[in-house]
Amino acid sequence: MKLRETIDFIRSLYGKEAFIPLHAPVFAGNEKIYLQECIDSTFVSSVGRFVDRFEAMVAEFTGAAYAIATVNGTAALHVALKLVGVDEGSEVITQPLTFVATCNAISYCRARPVFVDVDKDTLGMSPDSLEAFLQKHAMVQGGVCINKTTGRRISAVVPMHTFGHPCRIDRIAELCERYAIPFVEDAAESLGSYFKGRHTGTYGRVGVFSFNGNKTITTGGGGMLVTDDEALAARAKHITTTAKIPHSYEYIHDEIGYNYRLPNLNAALGCAQMERLEEMLENKRATATAYRHYFEGVNDITFVEEPVDARSNYWLNAIILDSREERDRFLMESNGAGVMVRPIWRLMNRLTIYETCQSMPLDNALWLEERVVNIPSGVRL
Repeated sequence: MKLRETIDFIRSLYGKEAFIPLHAPVFAGNEKIYLQECIDSTFVSSVGRFVDRFEAMVAEFTGAAYAIATVNGTAALHVALKLVGVDEGSEVITQPLTFVATCNAISYCRARPVFVDVDKDTLGMSPDSLEAFLQKHAMVQGGVCINKTTGRRISAVVPMHTFGHPCRIDRIAELCERYAIPFVEDAAESLGSYFKGRHTGTYGRVGVFSFNGNKTITTGGGGMLVTDDEALAARAKHITTTAKIPHSYEYIHDEIGYNYRLPNLNAALGCAQMERLEEMLENKRATATAYRHYFEGVNDITFVEEPVDARSNYWLNAIILDSREERDRFLMESNGAGVMVRPIWRLMNRLTIYETCQSMPLDNALWLEERVVNIPSGVRL
């Protein structure tokens, strides 16, 4: 493996001397101006014109009819699951190769994850594995999908677009319709990614995005729920605002709600970031192209490219090593040389909190877990 040459190449992209982070935020637009405007207005919490503008900008960019800002992506996913009917004792089919927030949001609803495999090329949910699970375990009774093995209702399917690479979401949508299961797109990592010309997060009834500090654009911490359903959008805004009935001075709440609304201060950052999103996406695509060309000349490392029919945002560039041993050596030497790289997440079914959940064979996920490494992917100045 050309380990030293690879480290030197990354340094040539990002700078030879400084520590190179995996994905640092870049504030090169109107961020300071908008933050000062927000402070001067005194509307720094969950009400203000920047929240409204940020929601409108994300809706327009993704093509969704409505966007509702939340305090983080996990909160957006939690609410999205509740909106489609995930409740205590039900099951949600998802993938084991994901960030823990996916499964945690399911658990917040007191539901139980069920794991199907991923595809090696997309790193996201495999429609074949999902179909095999449904054929073996699912039956539809009275418009409700039941897991024949456990007797529980299957209340949702949650695919995740890993590192911004779209999964085969059209086939997943077809399977969910066939088995009467709503699905929620965990598009936390894929703002700026498209599948067959359609933005991720807009295939299901609800999609969610994240604006954490390491995402393509950031609000410091923040998330967004998108949908084309007007009634669902109104309910999302209501329950994320503590379910308070609108009134000029009285405090009346008609159900258990959540204090999940994004502060205006954070939204001010988001508006400035959205103004430069197209520029940042092109910058990141140029970096991915440079990586792809470089790794074409490295026999024992494969660069993860955008899948067929997709345009990826390349949020985090990823490479696949030949073995766990080679992966570990790459991780140790690169981080030791000041170039931040990281392994893929520990699979959810291998965490003690989720190890008893029902699973399909997860051969692809296990293979990827042993070999995938993320390499520096931030916007290059």
